[in-house]
Amino acid sequence: MSEVLNLGFARVDLDREARQGLPEVVYGPGKTPEQIVGIVTGLLTHNSGPVLVTRVAPETAATVQAAVDGGSYDAEARLLLWRPAATGSFSVLVAAAGTSDRPVAAEAVAVAAAVGLDTSAVHDVGVAGLDRILQVRDRLRAADAVIVVAGMEGALASVVGGLVRAPVVAVPVSTGYGASLEGVTALLAMHASCAAGVTVVNIDSGFSAAMAVHRIAQTRDDRGGDDR
Repeated sequence: MSEVLNLGFARVDLDREARQGLPEVVYGPGKTPEQIVGIVTGLLTHNSGPVLVTRVAPETAATVQAAVDGGSYDAEARLLLWRPAATGSFSVLVAAAGTSDRPVAAEAVAVAAAVGLDTSAVHDVGVAGLDRILQVRDRLRAADAVIVVAGMEGALASVVGGLVRAPVVAVPVSTGYGASLEGVTALLAMHASCAAGVTVVNIDSGFSAAMAVHRIAQTRDDRGGDDR
């Protein structure tokens, strides 16, 4: 039976680190600063790996950091972090279509780096100026995985999916005018991509994309390293 820390307002899964290689990640919205402090303190006490709190507003982050020493806050990614993992050999490149997609890309970058992926990013390489993504094709092809962050019609995922052999994880973003339907159009377009094997996560979820790549990296590491 899994070990659970019962805090009354939350039941913290202490065995997740052993099962999945990372302690439970805390979703910030809807929680008070005091609740976040309690959960983070429990995770830091009972687990040894990185402790992350996502989607944290600046004022909440300041309150939590004042109560729990050793944390850092990435305002653009809205990520609170304790005990980041050492950077490993598995590389991920985050490619963001437009500047408006940057906050979602920032979350993907920050989470991926926090869990030990060798992370880099390119921004404003959307398909409206196709030369921009072609100019970085060597960087795309050198990565062990690529996270594509795009709103509007989400076409960048198909372009990148056709350029590389590595896993591509696509994040639809809720940027765009009316028919973009707050990311639904990009979501459906990415699911319907003609580039085979593109993985699609939830709208605006840079976190989910980073965690998908983390699972891929762990599998490769568990099986003895680079299979390329």
